[in-house]
Amino acid sequence: MTENTDPPIRLKMKVGNLEFEIECQQDQLEESVKRILSTVTTYAKEPALAPERNLPPPRAETCKSLIQQLWTEGWFANPHGLGEVHSEMARRGFHYDRTAVAHALVDLMKEGLLTREGRPRRYRYAQKRPPRT
Repeated sequence: MTENTDPPIRLKMKVGNLEFEIECQQDQLEESVKRILSTVTTYAKEPALAPERNLPPPRAETCKSLIQQLWTEGWFANPHGLGEVHSEMARRGFHYDRTAVAHALVDLMKEGLLTREGRPRRYRYAQKRPPRT
């Protein structure tokens, strides 16, 4: 059995009025975040945990799913840099770390949704194929 020598990743996440801290290896991060978001979404629907005011339940979305939503909306029809993607997500109320956005963009590029052009640190991301209408 080989021991992983990479330092663990620490992630602080806030969904609504709930805060979470995760410490795990990089290959465990996506599954851990999905589990927490699934649990938060499930329990937010319970009346005992819902606030007394009629507020919508907290949005539990991953950075990658938000970028996929931008792709679905056709936002990537024109190339955008990391800063522009990060700013658009913040404008919509989602404040992810720039490195998380960068990793999600690379993942979506590897999955064939996005393509990138330019030089390292100056990449611009655009849709590789248009979303289905």
